[in-house]
Order: sequence, then structure tokens, then C-alpha cells
Amino acid sequence: MHVPDGFINAPVSAVTGVVAAAAVAVSLRGARRELGTSAGPGGSERTAPLAGLVAAFIFAVQMLNFPVAAGTSGHLLGGALAAILVGPYTGVLCVSVVLLMQGVLFADGGLTALGVNITDMAIVTVLVAYALFRGLVKVLPRRRGSVTAASFVAALVSVPAAAVAFTAMYAIGGTTDVSLGKVASAMIGVHVLIGIGEAVITALTVGAVIAVRPDLVYGARGLSTPLKLRVGGELVDAPAQAPAPVAARSTKKVWITGIVASVVLAGFVSFYASASPDGLEKVAHDKGIDRKAEDHAAKDSPLADYGVKDISDARLSGGLAGVIGVGATVVVGSGIFYVVRRRRDHGATRSGQVQETA
Repeated sequence: MHVPDGFINAPVSAVTGVVAAAAVAVSLRGARRELGTSAGPGGSERTAPLAGLVAAFIFAVQMLNFPVAAGTSGHLLGGALAAILVGPYTGVLCVSVVLLMQGVLFADGGLTALGVNITDMAIVTVLVAYALFRGLVKVLPRRRGSVTAASFVAALVSVPAAAVAFTAMYAIGGTTDVSLGKVASAMIGVHVLIGIGEAVITALTVGAVIAVRPDLVYGARGLSTPLKLRVGGELVDAPAQAPAPVAARSTKKVWITGIVASVVLAGFVSFYASASPDGLEKVAHDKGIDRKAEDHAAKDSPLADYGVKDISDARLSGGLAGVIGVGATVVVGSGIFYVVRRRRDHGATRSGQVQETA
């Protein structure tokens, strides 16, 4: 659902740019808390690296377009996945980093439309998915399977929600005269189907991480049911036990597994992805939304269109581009989250020093 330059006019693009910048600023502050929160001591040492890995994984999976209808494909948006794994604020940053890398390096998604894309694919999907996810987790049984089920529903709904958001932006600032009803019905219809694929990918990924390291899943924290003891004929909460020493558990295996999976998906599996246009591209072509589409400012980039310039072999060119994209995303993402974590730790240290002085 990457919106190219020219679909949305300059005023609306500017407004969404301001909205996106404000959301990123708020998310940077919120991510300080999320990156320092975990099920035990040493939380920031585990969650900050995971956040960079999540961004790289989303980049990789977004290269895997899957068929959803005749001549149409879809791909992961990633807002629900990121929010559930690392938290909503950090999730917004993860998807924003992915969109920035795609726009600058691969000419995917317009640069003047970056605010539109961040608003639609990062902010809307994260807000809708995480709000629905938290609501479902509160009413479902307090167990790991409920987290997986809630992630499926949240991801499913987040995709058509993003389609509705794009339709609203098009209604206000669309550059072509196309019936809004036709745009809305086409966008929502196809993205409901894409949402099913998003839900499956999200639930499988969340379930896999929960199975091996539930302490690393932000959305799964605080779900353990207190142990009950019968005393004098009444059930009472058992005395709290000291937390297990989870700080000693290394994230090295998770990191290696995640990076290898991302490289394999982007560097090899992506070659077999559907070549059909995605939902927005198909609707734009069929309904005439793309009549005023503009060439991307980075169309001559060495990595434009997810291929390495001057390498004629399509498999090798696309694979190298994918691997480079994963590497660039994990480096930029991890760098940002490391700085955010350091600022949080520095702030906490200064606060402690002030309290000791007082």
C-alpha cells in the first residue's frame, strides 16, 4: 500500500507529513519506556536489539507479495506485528524506519508522500491493531494462546482500516476525479483479503516467538494468572515469588535466528513472490487514480525497484537488493533504538542521582 508521489496533493501531503513527524516525536518518547520494560531486570538489553530485528523482519516479509485475487497481490504492512512484539510506540518507529528505507533506497513509496505512508501504514495500523489487541486480551483467557488469537484479529482488522484511511486522504486531497464510492469499495474489498494474509503472518510470528521467548513479546507481559491457595475454605492469592533470573538469558539465538530468517526471506524466497500489482496499485490502475502519478525522485537509485543496478541476473539482483535492505534496516533501526535506550538509561541515572542528593 505504498502511496507514490502524485496520488495525494501537496497540501494534504504536507499535513500528513506534520502528523507523521509529530507521531514519530511522541513515539520516540514513548519508546524510551517500552525499550526499558521487560519481564524482569535487564529489559532494555533485550528489547532494544529486538526492535531493530523486528524492523528488518518486516522489511523482509514486505518483499513477499502473495496472491489474493485474480491479478492482485498483497504484502504485510507490519503495524500489528510490531506493536504486539515491541510495543505501540516502538512499533510506529519500526514501520517508519522500514518505509524510510524503502523510499530512499528502493524508490518504493513517494518521498513527498512519506508522511502519507507513515500516517497510513505505521500510525493507523498500529493504533487500530494495538487497541483491538489489548481489548481482546482483557476478555480472553489469560494464556499464551489468547495472545496469538488476539494478534490474528488485530492484524486482520488493521489492513482494511489502513485502506479506509487512504480513502479518506484521497477524498480530501486526491489529484484525480474518481468516484469516492468506487475507490472505497475497491480499496476496502481487496484489503480485507490482504488482511487475512497479514493476520496469518502476524499470528504465526507472534506464536513462534511466544513459544521460545514469551518474555520478549511486549503484548504478552502481565498475563500470568496469580496462583490461588485455599485457606480456611476461601481462595486467596499465593505469596509472590521472586522472579526468575531472566536477565541471564541471552538474546543471541533469537537475534541470529531472526536475521537468518530475514536474509533468507528477502534474499531467496522473495524471488518467488507474486509479480502481480498489490492492492493499491491494482485499484489505482483500474480506477484511474494513477493518472497523475509522478516519477520517484530516487528512480535512478542503484537499488531502485528492489534490484541491483548493472546486474542482469534477476534472481541475483533481487536477492542482493533484499539482503542489502535487511542489513540497512537493521543497522538504522538498531542505531535509533540504541540511542533511544541510552537516553532513557541516562535520564534514569540522572534522576537517581538527584534523589540521592536530595
